[in-house]
Amino acid sequence: MNTTGNHINAKIRKFILDKFPLARKQQIKDSDPLLESGFLDSLGVLDLVSFVEQEFSVHVADDELVPENFQTIDRIAAFIETKSSASRLT
Repeated sequence: MNTTGNHINAKIRKFILDKFPLARKQQIKDSDPLLESGFLDSLGVLDLVSFVEQEFSVHVADDELVPENFQTIDRIAAFIETKSSASRLT
């Protein structure tokens, strides 16, 4: 992953570690499943989506609120990069 991606991952990881104690206690990795592991619940996902929209200036549409986009820190970062690239093209 490029340095932009690493920067995105770091920001997401920091938010999750600051906001969700279980993730902090278990030393979350970028590839760990956030929902299945119990790091995030449905309200946590909403907090995360709000953070992503504000921090990275992207809009997450209702049909994008799927587990595939928010499964891991790596997937969230890839989703943000895709959204950011698409917005630069328009």
